[in-house]
Amino acid sequence: MTMTYRRLGRAGVRVSTLSLGSWVTYGNQVDAKAAVEMMAAAFDAGINFFDNAEVYAGGRSETLMGEALRTLQWPRLNYLVSTKFFWGLDRQGEAVNRKDTLNRKYLMQAIDGSLQRFGLEHLDLIYCHRADPHTPIEETVRAMSDIITQGKALYWGTSEWSAGEIRAAWDIAERHHLHKPVVEQPQYHLFHRKRVEQEYARLYDDIGLGLTTWSPLASGLLTGKYQDGVPPGSRASVESYAFLREGLTDARKNAAVAQLAPIAAELGCTLAQMAIAWAAKNPRVSTVITGASRVEQLQQNLGALAVIEKLTPEVLARIDAVALPLAN
Repeated sequence: MTMTYRRLGRAGVRVSTLSLGSWVTYGNQVDAKAAVEMMAAAFDAGINFFDNAEVYAGGRSETLMGEALRTLQWPRLNYLVSTKFFWGLDRQGEAVNRKDTLNRKYLMQAIDGSLQRFGLEHLDLIYCHRADPHTPIEETVRAMSDIITQGKALYWGTSEWSAGEIRAAWDIAERHHLHKPVVEQPQYHLFHRKRVEQEYARLYDDIGLGLTTWSPLASGLLTGKYQDGVPPGSRASVESYAFLREGLTDARKNAAVAQLAPIAAELGCTLAQMAIAWAAKNPRVSTVITGASRVEQLQQNLGALAVIEKLTPEVLARIDAVALPLAN
């Protein structure tokens, strides 16, 4: 399995086709020792991009990843680390206190907090984790641009923003000669694809938008392990992620997953590998963020690299016949 690399939209930096994220796992299912083992295995396999967010495990995820980086001592030029800002870590009060999330005050403090937890001098990529209807987009764009100008981050982007919001941010940056958003991080898998394939369609050519997509396995649904309910130790068994259970145990989607299994078998791979390869097959995707709670799981996910070229138009059409009717 040879890792390939793709440009982050029109930015000059290249990211590995598959990357490693920390949502759910770090601080919940993965401790410091396991984080070191998995990041080392990922790096050895050619992964150079590691995704995080300040809200993951209440900041613990960033701390664990930072500890792992200090242990591994890779040359800083050889890897990229990202984080995302929106909810904050000190906003546990009433809902009204969570409505000022992407203002300048919050963002300028959020980057310093993340850098401290990571133990890094700069982050490679920072995202606005959601859009904030309570802060003018121009204020957010100026703050994110200033963070880059100050050398605390190198690139910035958005996560789960609408096409209109992304275009508005880009236009403001263009008009005022500010650092533009270069990437969006949307959910993208066989059952969730319209935003990537339809809503953002013009942005790829118009502004050179790159994508770092998340949840290629639909939080585990596309592995087939939820066909008989919620297995112990799975993502849906973690109480703080109970909100995922309804979707993961959806009868129609699990039936569709069962229909996809023979296609994966014909390709000589697992359902998970086929699903990851399917997301990576989209040339608009810069990197597919994968997650793992064990090294063995990470290595299995990496097997998707060998499946990408097997996804011929004919195979993709067979997959679409099963999954597309249930997609949103």
